[in-house]
Amino acid sequence: MHSKELFKRALKKEFLSAEEGQFLFETSSTSELMFIANKLRQINVPGNNVTWQIDRNVNTTNACTANCKFCNFFRHPKHEEVYITDLPTYKKKIEETIKFGGDQLLLQGGHHPRLGLDFYVKLFNDLKKMYPSIRLHALGPPEIAHICKIGGHSHKKVLSELKKAGMDSMPGAGAEILSDRVRRLISKGKCTGQEWLDIMEVAHKIGFTTSATMMFGHIETIEERFDHLVAIREVQSKKPQGQNGFLAFIAWPFMDDGTLLQRVKGINSNVTSDEYLRMVAISRIMLPNIINIQTSWLTVGAETAQLTLHGGANDFGSIMIEENVVSAAGAPHRFTASSIQNSIKEAGFTPKLRNQLYQERKMPNLVEQVINY
Repeated sequence: MHSKELFKRALKKEFLSAEEGQFLFETSSTSELMFIANKLRQINVPGNNVTWQIDRNVNTTNACTANCKFCNFFRHPKHEEVYITDLPTYKKKIEETIKFGGDQLLLQGGHHPRLGLDFYVKLFNDLKKMYPSIRLHALGPPEIAHICKIGGHSHKKVLSELKKAGMDSMPGAGAEILSDRVRRLISKGKCTGQEWLDIMEVAHKIGFTTSATMMFGHIETIEERFDHLVAIREVQSKKPQGQNGFLAFIAWPFMDDGTLLQRVKGINSNVTSDEYLRMVAISRIMLPNIINIQTSWLTVGAETAQLTLHGGANDFGSIMIEENVVSAAGAPHRFTASSIQNSIKEAGFTPKLRNQLYQERKMPNLVEQVINY
């Protein structure tokens, strides 16, 4: 294999194989990868704008049977600290979100053994009746799989009913690494990698816009990272014409602080800033059919995130008025509406507020505050 030929093919938006992508990742310099990724970014998203968002992560419940070894947030369903968020709490949090300029809730939670399709249909209907303009970016393939399992439903049935109830889009949560070898070791109670992909394929067919993710830097091999990228690209290539499918891809390093993987298995996150820059760049190269590459400032910090904007990324994500899951594993970074825009400007770009569909939003009157829970 020759890097020059592979880079030429990449710039034509050809699909590189997992082996070819790994060859580039292992033999090319960081500057080479970032240079090619930046050229591809300009093809997919021309110009100098970098998008960002105001939304809030609200957890439906912390009860979970998945027992992921990288998660400090969940509680066993019989634990005394288990909660199910009630409507008065949603009301308070939605009104705060609107006050802070947000237009969306990211609704996620654990695999509660008693919360099935009827629960989520009622919840989404209730939220949309109270706040018809708030967007519900909700659940994720593992939660959909869980709802299907406890109710005996098909993927299409659950997704269709949730869409009718008001679910607007679906995040790419729970992908981690799509290798079942990895999933058996770190998230045995979650759906398989293939079911994650199958659910996303159905979601795209019925008109949902989704995102795709990867959490790396734990027990996976380099080969498994590239198999993951190719699998996501293949699902995207099957999306119906006119649908967004995966509108964004987000990779972030495993956060290890106090997790079972760290305490019991001795697995620490050793992803450097350089490796993160390389993974963002190679993601842009390997995923030419996904328009937006989002950087993860929450896990890597502002300075590294700024550099990724010169190496393939075009989106800075959300200020996340509230985020509990990744933060519980040691992600310390926070942004306000002003500081995220200043960070984008410092990197040499023009910040543009967006919604989940990457449509530009008019800047609201912002209240400068981040709530910490």
